[in-house]
Amino acid sequence: MAYCTLQELTDRYSERMLVEISDRADAPTGMIDADLITRAIADADALIDGYLKVRYRLPLASVPRLVKDLSLRISIYYAHAHVAAEKIRRDYEEALSSLKHISQGLIRLDLDGVEPEASGASEVRTNNPERPITAATMKGYI
Repeated sequence: MAYCTLQELTDRYSERMLVEISDRADAPTGMIDADLITRAIADADALIDGYLKVRYRLPLASVPRLVKDLSLRISIYYAHAHVAAEKIRRDYEEALSSLKHISQGLIRLDLDGVEPEASGASEVRTNNPERPITAATMKGYI
């Protein structure tokens, strides 16, 4: 399941922009290269899944708005053949930062029951050594 669609990319970034970055034919067609955009979306989703699987079971039952937004930002960056505009590059870097925070648990997605069960390896065990200061050793000070 893709986290965003060609239509959502068109709605956010405009058809004109998608034509400019995807129409790479020798004789420009003036049309969006749907295969290129679909590949960019798939690559973005693979990257997102790599970060999400640390904390969530995949595939997600529903796509949270944050994940859709991250997919849009990364997909448009991946669709660029050459240097992306400064805003697109900055959005991409912010999206990667958000994904890192999700994988670290600093940002939690609003999804019911998809965070994997804890393995128990994160529990804290301590030993309780014998205390050297007791009533017997403090005799004369108390």
